[in-house]
Amino acid sequence: MKVTSFELKPLEKSEYLFPYLATYTQESKQKTWEIVKAGDSVAILLYHQEKDTFVLVKQFRPPVYANGHKDGMTIELCAGLVDKPLSLEQIAIEEIEEECGYKIAPKDIQKITSFYTSVGFAGSKQTLYYATIDESMRVSKGGGIDDELIEVVYLSKSEAKKLMFDENIAKTPGLLFAFSWWFNNHKS
Repeated sequence: MKVTSFELKPLEKSEYLFPYLATYTQESKQKTWEIVKAGDSVAILLYHQEKDTFVLVKQFRPPVYANGHKDGMTIELCAGLVDKPLSLEQIAIEEIEEECGYKIAPKDIQKITSFYTSVGFAGSKQTLYYATIDESMRVSKGGGIDDELIEVVYLSKSEAKKLMFDENIAKTPGLLFAFSWWFNNHKS
């Protein structure tokens, strides 16, 4: 998944991001702030009970690459945009199947919490879920849909603890929070 060319140019029309200048009054003082309206998302921490591993995804993220990471590859939770008229749980279930190749039932997904991301410029809401999976739920190899290039990654608990503090590996705050939640709630 090596990148061979990379160029930045101004975005003239966007499907998912919309830049604005917010003008507001706060304590009698007129202020402005540049913001980007972006969609909300779901993310899912998957634990494979037979393999005793977390199931994550690895993919190239152009913004990470553009901001100086050596290869732009990230390790992340399975996740997706809230971009269709389905419940958040159903979107999460679809993402698990598309990205990781496991089909789970609605009763098998647990909401952990929701929080806001990129609060300095976007303030999008992400809802975090958890599910335990096994090989009986596998329906494909995963990897995403259309032209997504997603690699499914299996990480042991000890590897997850190391990853949390490895600054050379690009990862999301949501992944760090999910790991912290898991290690605080699953004593093993």
